[in-house]
Amino acid sequence: MPEEKAALIQEALDCGFSQAGELNVAALEFMPEVRDMCRADRCHQYGKNWRCPPGCGSIEEAAARAAQYSYGILVQTIGHMEDNFDYETMQQTGETHKQNFATLVDRVKERHPDMLPMGAGTCTLCETCTYPDAPCRYPDKSIASMEAYGLWVSRVCELSNIPYNNGKLTITYTSCYLLK
Repeated sequence: MPEEKAALIQEALDCGFSQAGELNVAALEFMPEVRDMCRADRCHQYGKNWRCPPGCGSIEEAAARAAQYSYGILVQTIGHMEDNFDYETMQQTGETHKQNFATLVDRVKERHPDMLPMGAGTCTLCETCTYPDAPCRYPDKSIASMEAYGLWVSRVCELSNIPYNNGKLTITYTSCYLLK
């Protein structure tokens, strides 16, 4: 198993992630407080996307889904900004992270079809989500975020010994996936 974890971490780095490491599954605390932050709707997706609350299911359902898995990998993409208002770098880093994560998920699913991916940010596969009027168009490709699961991402990173804050003028996007 340690060899497989090392190979999975290397595969993530080969996909272009800045950092990757083993996820401490004991750090996965599903917190209603994180869902409350979603409800504040700062990203304007609450109640508008199948992979965001409430469409993604309850926090209890998220915890039960994750409890089926025994280990995981955490991946990060770090962007270096020119200043605190470098929105272009923030956006580009997020897109790069999302694309690399989709590639990694496709690769890992070939060997672990029952993996559980948790991304960064809302699902953006469709220009307009069908929620709540019709089923998700891509249920096998769409991914809920770690926050949608109720996870405090910086705490998960800290308890997994992977930095969340990577220095001044950086932006870090974090995702993970769980395996049996």
